[in-house]
Amino acid sequence: MTRRLLLLAILFATGLAPARDKTESWLQVRTPHFLIVTNGSEKQGRRVADQFERMRAVFQKLFPHLQIDPDSPIIVLAIKDEKDFRALEPAEYLAKGQLKLGGLFLRSQDKNYVLMRLDAEGDHPYAVIYHEYTHLLTSKADWMPLWMNEGLAEFYQNTDIREKDVALGQASPENLELLRQNRLLPLPALFTVDHNSPYYHEENKGSIFYAESWALTYYLYQKNYQNKTQSLIDYAQLLEQNVDPVTAATRAFGDLKQLQSTLEGYVRQGNYTYFKMANANEVDDSTFQVKGLAATDADAVRADFLAYNGRTADARALIDHILQEDRGNVSAHETMGFLEFHQGHREEAKKWLAQAVKLDSQSYLAHYYYAAMSANGVVAPEDEAQVESSFRACIKLNPSFGPAYNGLAIFLAHRHRDLNEARMMALTAVQLDPANLSYRLNTASVLLEMERGKDAVTVIRNAMHLAKTPEEETSAQNFLQHAEEYAQMQEQRRQYDDQIKAEGRSTGVVTSVTEGDIVPRPALTGQVPPKGPHRFLVGVLRNVHCDNPAVDLKLVSPGKTLNLHNGNYYKIEYSSLGAKISSDLNPCQDLEGRPAKVEYVEAADKGSAAWVLGIEIHK
Repeated sequence: MTRRLLLLAILFATGLAPARDKTESWLQVRTPHFLIVTNGSEKQGRRVADQFERMRAVFQKLFPHLQIDPDSPIIVLAIKDEKDFRALEPAEYLAKGQLKLGGLFLRSQDKNYVLMRLDAEGDHPYAVIYHEYTHLLTSKADWMPLWMNEGLAEFYQNTDIREKDVALGQASPENLELLRQNRLLPLPALFTVDHNSPYYHEENKGSIFYAESWALTYYLYQKNYQNKTQSLIDYAQLLEQNVDPVTAATRAFGDLKQLQSTLEGYVRQGNYTYFKMANANEVDDSTFQVKGLAATDADAVRADFLAYNGRTADARALIDHILQEDRGNVSAHETMGFLEFHQGHREEAKKWLAQAVKLDSQSYLAHYYYAAMSANGVVAPEDEAQVESSFRACIKLNPSFGPAYNGLAIFLAHRHRDLNEARMMALTAVQLDPANLSYRLNTASVLLEMERGKDAVTVIRNAMHLAKTPEEETSAQNFLQHAEEYAQMQEQRRQYDDQIKAEGRSTGVVTSVTEGDIVPRPALTGQVPPKGPHRFLVGVLRNVHCDNPAVDLKLVSPGKTLNLHNGNYYKIEYSSLGAKISSDLNPCQDLEGRPAKVEYVEAADKGSAAWVLGIEIHK
């Protein structure tokens, strides 16, 4: 995470409600790849639209092999002055003495927002936008090491897109000063920094990491240009072939000790050039669609940005005002569903999103949120068709939106039907976002449902490197262990079945064996957990009984009561959603009567209790 993005990620709600100027006019400019919403003039809106399309064209020319258009829309809020900008910027920047922003890039799973000031000052007022736009473009390059990812973003952030040409890679005085005052990291250490490294998370070390990543990228770019070589491309190709970063660097860049010495000298010297390229293809602004926005529609965009920006109170206040004047505003309903969901109010969220679907069936986000929210809880049989239909409607309206494919795959897999289609949906989600760990793990879950344990294990192993936090790594490792156990159980079952068939042929007693002919195995009891696909169910926990360390309980759900067991309740994974639980949770006393979602594995004997793996306590 960049220093800037780290600041933008720490978002807090504030009581400062944005008041709307009744005389203020808003308009939107829609281009082939961006939506500009502004309270400036039409001329200013068109200029911003032109600048962003040129920015995209520049990056398309620089990265011809990358898919540069994200799955989700990019919405640019171009604000005319500081006063209106402060009504939207992150809450922590409102305090006296804080850094004044000229713009920011806010990324989420389903939207990408840019907030910018039309009166921004400085040599590079939109550096943070270019920096994060670079990350957006490289986010699917899961082979790319962290130093290269951050080095490229730091390199391109000082881009100047002018009328006839583009200036790239202008030197960063801030980075140079930092590197000259501190010792550089050894290159083997730089090349192996990952998301868990202190050099990435601790401010002092992190600053050196960013600055040195920029300097090395800058140096290699310049060297390749002067010598007409392609060491960076060679390095990238080696990484794509799964060569480790240090070996790949040695083969592509040469002796690392010599490179270290050269880089240190390069940082100390004071003569830096920058790259200049002809401007990309001319942008045809006649294709831009400009229209005025109703005050409630403009407010709805601002309210949605505030919601994604963490200013919950301000977003709610603005939505209340919108709905007083326009009760059928689709965006306001979507945003309220988003807010309710992130505050743990699932049923309220579903109501808002269901209404949004009814108001505008062409809103792919409304369909997605309604379906995802519904599928995450107990879906009544009469509602399943609508949930599935909304997932499919979302895919039809936006075929590039990966979360919808992922959601439909999980929905089908949990119901153990249309598993081939579920697998194809899961694979499509992975293709749209190869670096998304959860998509890969969900693909493995579908494979487990298909009783393809070995394939599931392979998928999980290949996805392990995508874990960005210790928690993700632990979760993936636990899932891998369960999948390996399940694959082993399948192999033992196959060998057992082969033995039965062989014995039948040799004795002549059994001529053919089907699933129903095999004698059921004894029910698993005591400390031995069953092996099989993970399933989930939402309900209320009842009849909790402990016999240290074992625990038995029931999950009462509409139309179903599930008996649960675990031989050691300390090994159950406990979590919460919208509910407060104590750090010293006592399962024997604190679970009774609590709404919850459980993760479990069915016992081989249908009459035995399922083995509970995890309990997520709900509000």
